[in-house]
Amino acid sequence: MRNLFAALAGSLFGTGLLISGMTDTRKVQGWLDIFGDWDPTLAFVMGGAILPMAVAWLYTRGRSPLMGGQFPAPPEQKLGRNLILGSILFGMGWGLVGLCPGPAMASLSFGGPGVWIFVLAMVAGMWAAPHVRMRLDALNASA
Repeated sequence: MRNLFAALAGSLFGTGLLISGMTDTRKVQGWLDIFGDWDPTLAFVMGGAILPMAVAWLYTRGRSPLMGGQFPAPPEQKLGRNLILGSILFGMGWGLVGLCPGPAMASLSFGGPGVWIFVLAMVAGMWAAPHVRMRLDALNASA
């Protein structure tokens, strides 16, 4: 039952990304091009995602999920090296390609070889990140 609800939620999320235009790389890059031909329509999409999520975080306090397990912990409120570096890398990938992880996954069936290359690079980066972090932490500890 839990997998069925996960599949339904994922399908709803992917459909929302498709309808909103988040899978259209030109639209996303137009949103990011604030000094050129700026397209502000994705601001409504982001606002439509941020507001319900803020309410959901408030609603989950002191509650348990219906399907068992636990809700994820709220994100940390402090700025740190990892958050800043991750945000920069995320933004660079988003700006260069016009995709982030959710829309990339939603675009796999129709996006062509460029989307597949992006997803493979994304998975490679996810795999490499913990290894690189351990190396950097070891270098920092020895310095």
